[in-house]
Amino acid sequence: MSHLFEYFITAPRSAEYLLAAELLALNASHIRESHAGVFCSGPLELGYRICLWSRIAGRVFLTLTRFPAESPDELYQGILTVPWDDHLLPEGTLAVDFAGGSALITDTRFGAVKVKDAIVDQFRDRYGVRPSVARDRPDLQVAVRLHKGVATVSLDLSGESLHRRGYRQEKGEAPVKENLAAAILQRAGWPELAKSGAPLLDPMCGSGTFPIEAALMATDTAPGLFREYFGFLGWMRHDAGLWAEVRREAKQRWDVGLNRTMDIAGYDRDEKALGMARSNAERAGLAGVIRFERREIGEARPTVFEGPPGLVVINPPYGERLGRGEDLARLYTRLGEVLKGEFRGWSAALLTGVEQRHPIGLKPRKVTTLYNGALECTLSLFDIAAQDTSRRKEPGAPPVPLIPLTPGGEAFTNRLRKNLANLEKWGARAEVTCYRLYDADLPDYNLVVDLYSGERLFAHVQEYEAPRSIDPADADRRLREALEIIPAVLGIPADQLFVKVRRRQKGSSQYTRLATTGTFHQVQDGPCRFLVNFTDYLDTGLFLDHRPTRELLRSLASGKRFLNLFGYTGAATVHAAAGGATATTTVDLSSTYLEWARRNLELNGFGESEHELIRADCREWLEQTARQGKQRWGLIFLDPPAFSNSKRMEGTFDVQRDHATLIRLASRLLEPDGILIFSTNLRNFTMEREALSGLILEELTSRTVPYDFRRTPRIHSCWRITLP
Repeated sequence: MSHLFEYFITAPRSAEYLLAAELLALNASHIRESHAGVFCSGPLELGYRICLWSRIAGRVFLTLTRFPAESPDELYQGILTVPWDDHLLPEGTLAVDFAGGSALITDTRFGAVKVKDAIVDQFRDRYGVRPSVARDRPDLQVAVRLHKGVATVSLDLSGESLHRRGYRQEKGEAPVKENLAAAILQRAGWPELAKSGAPLLDPMCGSGTFPIEAALMATDTAPGLFREYFGFLGWMRHDAGLWAEVRREAKQRWDVGLNRTMDIAGYDRDEKALGMARSNAERAGLAGVIRFERREIGEARPTVFEGPPGLVVINPPYGERLGRGEDLARLYTRLGEVLKGEFRGWSAALLTGVEQRHPIGLKPRKVTTLYNGALECTLSLFDIAAQDTSRRKEPGAPPVPLIPLTPGGEAFTNRLRKNLANLEKWGARAEVTCYRLYDADLPDYNLVVDLYSGERLFAHVQEYEAPRSIDPADADRRLREALEIIPAVLGIPADQLFVKVRRRQKGSSQYTRLATTGTFHQVQDGPCRFLVNFTDYLDTGLFLDHRPTRELLRSLASGKRFLNLFGYTGAATVHAAAGGATATTTVDLSSTYLEWARRNLELNGFGESEHELIRADCREWLEQTARQGKQRWGLIFLDPPAFSNSKRMEGTFDVQRDHATLIRLASRLLEPDGILIFSTNLRNFTMEREALSGLILEELTSRTVPYDFRRTPRIHSCWRITLP
C-alpha cells in the first residue's frame, strides 16, 4: 500500500526521545514527541517495521479517524461512520480498549461498551450477523481515546504490548520490562560499545532480561522476530506478502548477526533464576550466545572477557518483597566495592527503586528517573575511573625473602620478577588469569611455577627430579630458597603456595607430601570456570598448556555433537558446551575424574541431560562403539596419556605404539564432515603417517602451544584429522 497512515507509538516515560530516534532510523516522517509516546507518519510497511524492530515501543496505533464526542450518543454515532467491514469479517472477533473521558462519559468500561455496540450493530444491520468479543488475541483490536471532547479511533497493530517479545515466558521476581531494559542499555551507550566488541555483564541477572536485550542489539536481531501474535494478523487490510518480506529481511540479518563475536554474560546466585534465563535466551534465538553462570555478587570479575572495557548493567533487588533495611544497604556497599575494585575503566548502569536507593561509593555522571510500569525508578550511570592495575599484595606478605639470598637466589628472584612483569601485561591483554610463570629457566632452579587466579592468587610449584650429578643436599637447599622467594615476589602469603616434587622423597619433607584435603578452588579459563585442586593430586585438574586447544574446540563446537576421550576433569567438554555443542559425551576410566567433570559442567550451568559421562576404558569403548556403528560425532577430542598401566585396564597403553590404532577407531565415529583433534604430551612423539593413510592430517602444534609455554615448544603435539 502506498497510502500514508498516521501512527502513535507508546513508550516508557522518559524514553520518548529514544523511540523518536528509532522511528527516524525506520524512515518515519512527521515525527513528534508527546507524553509517553511519539506521533509519526508513514506507509503500512513502517507500521510493520515498528512492530518488528522497535526496542522501545509499547504499542503501535494506526489512526482511523477523529470526531467530536462529548456524549455517549455522539461517541456511538461517530463509531458508525467507520466502514468496519473494511477491517473485520462479520464472523471475526474484536476487542475494544477505551481511555480518557468527558463530563458525560466518566467510566472507561461504559465507553468501551458504547464503541463495541456501535461496531457490532453496524455488522448486524448489514449482514445479519455480528462479530464476537474476544479478550485474548482478537482479529481486530480497536483503541479509542477521548480527550478534550475529541475521540481518536485507532487500530492496535501490536495487539499486545511489544515489550512482550515472546521469549520471557518465565520471570523472576520484580522483572524489568523488556523495552525499559532496552532503553536503559541505549542510555548507557551499549549499541556503540557492542559495535566496538566491548563486553557486557549483568552480575544480578535474574531471568536474564538485560543480557538478552543486549544480545538482541549486538546480533542485530529484531526484538519481535519470534513473537507469534500481532494485532494486524487478523486485520482484513493486512498485507501478508509485505509482512513476509519484512520478516525475511529480519531473519537474514539475524543469521548474519549470530556469527558476530561478542561476550555477554549474566550471573546470579539463584540457580532457578539462571534456568529461567537460559530458557528465555533460547526462545529469543540466542542459544549459546550468552553465558549464564551461578555467582555471588562478590565473585563478579571482568577478567573473563576479551576486548575493550565494557558495560556492567545492574538491577539490584528493590521493593518490599526483595530487600529492605540494613541487608539492602550492605548489598549496595558490596556492589560498589566490586565495581571499584574489579571494573576499572568500565561503564556501569544501575537501576534502583526510588525508596530503596543506597550509596555505592561512586559518583554517577548522570541520574534519570524512569518508570518500570507504574513503579518509579532511578537510573544512575557511572564511569568507573581507571586506577593502578598492578598486582595488589596480600596484607602481611613479606616484600623480600626472609633469608639471605645466594647469588643463584638473586638470579632466580630477578628472573621471576622479569617473567612476572612480562606475563602480567600479556595476561591482561589476552584475558588469561592462569598461566605458567617459570619453566626451569635457570638450570640450578629446576622448577615449574604456575599461577592460578581465582578468589585469590595461588602458586603451584613442581620440581623436576634433579640429575644424579647434583648433590641432593644442594637441590634441597635451592628448593627451600626458591620457596622463600616465590611468595615474596608474588606478594602472597605462604598458604597460597603449593609444592609438589616429582622425585623420590626422603624423610617427611613438608614440600613433598601429597594431602587428601578435598579442597577445591574456582579459577577462570576463557569464558568458563573450573575447580582445581592444589594438594591432593599430582596435577591440578586443568592443563594450562591446553588453553589454546580448548579455545579451538570451543570455536569448532557450535551445532555439533562433541566426544571427549580420556576426558580427565572435563575441561574440554565444558568449553565445547560453552561453544554451542548440541550434546557432549565424556569417556574416562576414573570415577574420580568423571565426578570432577560433572562438577565442572554444573559449575558452568550445564546439566546432565545433554552431557553424558561414561566410565570405561577408552580403547574398549571405542572398539565397541565403532563396531556397533550407531553413533557419530561432529567433533572429537582425543587426548590419551603418554603411558598407562592402570590396574583397571587390560595390558598397557603406550601412545607412540598405540596412537594409530586409537585414531583409526576414533575416525570411524566421525560424521562425514567431522573433525578429530588429537593431542599428546609425549615430548618426542612422532605421528605414524603411513599407518594413517587415507586420513587428512594437519599438524597444529605451533598454533596450540601458548605464549607462556614458549620455552617448551614440545610440551605437546596437536593434530587436526578429518575424513577425505
